[in-house]
Amino acid sequence: MIKNVLIVLFIIVGMFVIYNFKDHNQKRAIDACIAGSQKLEKPMTVPEAKIFCEEQIKNNK
Repeated sequence: MIKNVLIVLFIIVGMFVIYNFKDHNQKRAIDACIAGSQKLEKPMTVPEAKIFCEEQIKNNK
């Protein structure tokens, strides 16, 4: 009985962790793209760069 409760609890905690960190890599990629866009010959503003980077990352998936 206790073993079954621990398994269910472990699954619930695992789902919670996965749900909270599922967009972590995408956010890091967008942040890196924004930082890289500041070094271009024609730098963009931060909101422009964020929109551009989000579109490019979604298109490459």
